[in-house]
Formats: sequence, C-alpha cells, structure tokens
Amino acid sequence: MTAITDQDPTEHADQPDGEANRARAARNPRAAGNPRTAGNPRAAGDPRTGNPSPGTAQGERAARTDAAESWDDGLIARRVTETTDGPAFPALDSRSAAPTTVTPLVYDGPLRSRLEALRELVGLSRTRLDSRTLSEAGRVLDEATARRRLSGQHTVVAIAGATGSGKSQLFNALAGVAISETGVRRPTTAAPIACSWSDGAASLIERLGIPPRLRRRPLPTGDGESLRGLVLVDLPDHDSAAVQHREHVDRILALVDAVIWVVDPEKYADALLHERYLRPMAAHAEVMFVVLNQIDRLPGEAAEQVLDDLRRLLDEDGIALGEYGEPGTTVLALSALTGDGVGELREALGQFVSERGAPARRISADVDIAAARLRPVYATRRRTGLSEQAREEFADRLADAVGATAAGEAAERAWLRNANRACGTPWLRLWRWYQDRGEPATGRITARTQADEEATARQRVEQAVRTVADRASAGLPAPWAQAVREAAARGAQGLPEALDELSVRAGVPAGRPPRPGWWPVAVLTQASMTILQFVGGLWLLGQIIGFMAPNLGVPVLLMVIGIVGGPLIEWSCRMAARGPGRRYGLEAERRLREAAAGCGRARVLDPVAAELLRYREVREQYGRVVGA
Repeated sequence: MTAITDQDPTEHADQPDGEANRARAARNPRAAGNPRTAGNPRAAGDPRTGNPSPGTAQGERAARTDAAESWDDGLIARRVTETTDGPAFPALDSRSAAPTTVTPLVYDGPLRSRLEALRELVGLSRTRLDSRTLSEAGRVLDEATARRRLSGQHTVVAIAGATGSGKSQLFNALAGVAISETGVRRPTTAAPIACSWSDGAASLIERLGIPPRLRRRPLPTGDGESLRGLVLVDLPDHDSAAVQHREHVDRILALVDAVIWVVDPEKYADALLHERYLRPMAAHAEVMFVVLNQIDRLPGEAAEQVLDDLRRLLDEDGIALGEYGEPGTTVLALSALTGDGVGELREALGQFVSERGAPARRISADVDIAAARLRPVYATRRRTGLSEQAREEFADRLADAVGATAAGEAAERAWLRNANRACGTPWLRLWRWYQDRGEPATGRITARTQADEEATARQRVEQAVRTVADRASAGLPAPWAQAVREAAARGAQGLPEALDELSVRAGVPAGRPPRPGWWPVAVLTQASMTILQFVGGLWLLGQIIGFMAPNLGVPVLLMVIGIVGGPLIEWSCRMAARGPGRRYGLEAERRLREAAAGCGRARVLDPVAAELLRYREVREQYGRVVGA
C-alpha cells in the first residue's frame, strides 16, 4: 500500500483543477480528493450519510474526479471515504489483480453420486414428464456443473435484506471501507457490488453478472487474512419498488454459495421475507446467516427479546438453527453503525469460509429441494406392478374372448363322434351317415362366424385390456400411471383381429382327429360281430331252403352273439374314448389359450411391463438422489 503523504496546497496551483487532480492521482493513487482533507474524515463528509460538508466542495469534486477515473462506478459505489478510526484507503479494483491459478471445486463422493443419479433420473424421465416438472432439476444440474468448474478456494456470500435494514452499512463494515453507498434515499443500492478478499475469484463474479466496475477489494487490514477466500456481494433491496432490483436479488441468490440475511427490529417479521425467501430456503439452513442489525436502537433487554422472537419465526419457517454445535443457520445480533457484534460475525464468516464446504452444501441443499419437488411424480407408498394373478386373469379373459373353452369342448365332441363312427355297428353307422351326409366334415369348427359373436368378443378384449391397465397403474404417480395406460391402449389396437387369426390357426385341426392304437382292434372286433351275424343268418337261411341240415342252436347262437356283441363293443369303445377325447379337447383349449396369452403378452403385457420397469429404474435413481 502506498502511504499517504501531505501535499503542498500551492503545488500545481497554475494548473486547472482536473489536471492537478490527475497529477496528484498519478503520484498517489490512494489519495482521494483534496490532499488537505486526507487526514480529516469530517472534512470529506459523513461516511454514514454521504452528505458533504459545505466547505469541502472543491475537494469533493476532486475526489469524484479521481474515483471516476479509477473505478468508473456510475451511481453505485462511487465514493472513496475514510474510516472513522484511521487513514483513508480506497478499495482496490479487482481488475488490476494479476491472473492466478484457480483450483476447481471438487465434490465429495456422496454428492457426486447424487448428482449422477439426478442426471440419470432426468434422462430417463424426459419422455414421460413435461419440461416444467424437470426444469428445477435441470437447473440444479447446470448450476452444479458450472460451479464445479470454478474456484473451490473461494466462497461467494451474498448480503440480502429489506429496504433500510442496513445491509450496505454491514457490507462496508466487513470490508473496512465504504464501498457500497449508504444513505436515507430508498432504494440506495441499485446494482449488486462484489468485494473479494483474495485473487482468483474473477470467474465466480462474472458468473454472477457483476461488471468489472462494480468489483472491489477490501482494505489490507490485519484481520483480512481471516476472510481470505471470501467473495462478498451486496444485493439490492429484495422489497424494492424497482422490479429490476428484485430480479437481481432472485437471480444472484440462486447462484451464490451462502447468504447473510440482514433484518432490522422493524421488519424482521415481514411476511414477504419469510414467505418468499426464508421458508422456501429452509433446506439451505447450513449456508445461511440471519443478522439482526441496528440493535443500538433497542433499549435494555429489547435486543434479546427481538432476537428470541426472530429465532421463533425461523423455527416456524422450518429453518434449523445452528445452536449447541449442531449444523444450521447462525443467528446474530449486531450494529453495523457502532460496530457492536461485527467482529463476532467476521469471526463466524472466517471460520465458515475456511472450511471450504459452503459450495457443496449449497448444491446438496439444491438437490434436496429439487428432489422434494419431484417426490409426487416418483415416490409412492403402495406396492406397484403386475401380480401373477393379474396376468393370469388377463390371459383367461383373452381366452374367453377367443372361445378357447368352446373350442376344447368342440374338439372333445369331434373325438367322441369319430370314435362312435369308427367303432359303431354297421347299421348304426349307416343310419348316422344318412343323417350327417349334408353336414360339414367331422372335426371342422368354424369359430365366431356371426357378427354378434365378433362384437361380443371385441368388447371382452377391450374390457380385459382396461382391467389389466388399471391394475398395473394402481398406486403409480399420475405421469407414470398415464404412461402405463397409454402403452396398454397402443397394444390393444389390432388385438381382436390378431386373436381372430390365432383362433383359426391354433384351434381344432381340420379333418378327423387322430386315432389311438386300440382302435384297429375295436374295429376288427366289431367287424367280427358283423360277420357272426351274417354267418348265423345265412346258416338259418340255408336250413330254411333245405340246403343244410336243420340245427337251430348254432346259427341262432352266432346271430345272438353278433347282435349283442356289436352294441356292447360300441359302448365299450365309447367309454374308452372319453379319456382320450377329454385330453384331446383340453389340448386344443390349451393351444388356443397359450396362443391368445402370447398375443396379449406381446402386444399389451410386455409394453406395460416395460413402463413399470422404467418406473422402477427411475424410482431407484430417485432413491439415490434423496440419499436412501
């Protein structure tokens, strides 16, 4: 730092005021205004109010000229005033700092895992959830990536407060020099101002959108090393009548690592502060300070009473208070005007900054908030998925729609009919042939040829799809339940027609049913009974015409055996054919059921299961995000 030296008041007397000032500024950039007022703080005006003394107009014009040339601040932070306890030193412009090597921020393992899970969660959900639902999670991922590329040795802390709370005074008190303008005019702070206690924070400040003309460095005091790594940002009033001021506050609060909320005894319970900022930021309790300023205005024990009431309000907001060594918000009372309590805040800030954990804790809290907002679309307390019973019922409904049971019964009847025709007596077969000569071939089944049967089958299919979709989506969050129902509806398109084709291909085969191995023996035995009838009848006929000797016993016995044996063999074959016929019908029913179930599984159950599997995947990723 360049020491302040007294200047000869007659030096450069022949030069215009602007040239004299520039000359003095070239020799001593620390000097502010008229050198004769450098050692007299009152001569330059009251630093708390910014009102100049009447006799210092020329010196103040010189000070403004020097400040404009070195800072170019516009309306904000345009004055270089002196502290009340020592000589005046202007804040250094951070643009003059030499480039330094910046160590990027490194997140710990659990936070990296949560961010990866959140990124995977967003990727899996883009086709199922609208962009508005995922916007907050996407913003957190973007900010986490952007912050990770920047300095990990700096902590960006914003000072926020309402109009008249004295946050700019506190900002100046921490910096040790009047950087931010203070005064009775409201609002006083029109744009955010940044003050960095060490080099390498330029990229962090650029991320906040603070131009170089509004970037400062504090005075190099003895306690400045304790705040090394701090980047302090003075924000406009969050309740300012100017919309642009509130936009600055909301934008920067989403980017900084920590916040110091400055409240005063009059507005500490303001509903706007608690409802718009403190309550929604309850998850950021570990990276927040709440400072009750202007306690010099409270008499006696009133400061402690107001501070206790402030703690009560914060507790109602859901903000954890950092008391008894527990992590949470630090609540302090101070007076930026008198300096009472400022040292305690500076010490707490120094310890907070030295830990280098605020950026990660801020990102972790942002992830918590994003996860809480996403909870309704991912978390559910009910068991979800398709049970085996629901799958079986769906297959049974499709089987009923294609008439699997009726097809099996028809196949069984065809088997028994074929057995009766093969093993029946010739006379009964001749009679049945006469009756059935106009009917279709035995064993042929025409499935669902009538229009009303087709309409009924289509309704059964649609009902089966709706039922399985409702059961699969039961208990799911609304977006995923809708995705399951849409998948089932897409699969139901064309399902009735596909089932019709399957019923024809997988139904009872055309032609005669296959015959068991004992059928030839039964047919031969039945033929033998017929032959016995013919032999007995011819024998009797020969005796009647006198061709053979009379003997009624043997021919009559042969005829009786043939006449009685034929129906008996037919009845026996019918009894023996019931088992194979039943198995044949069940096999035909099974084939049709399996074909219908396979078609329903491919068109409906598999897409529904894919949606349920995707939901389980996102549910697992959501569990990683919340740390479960």
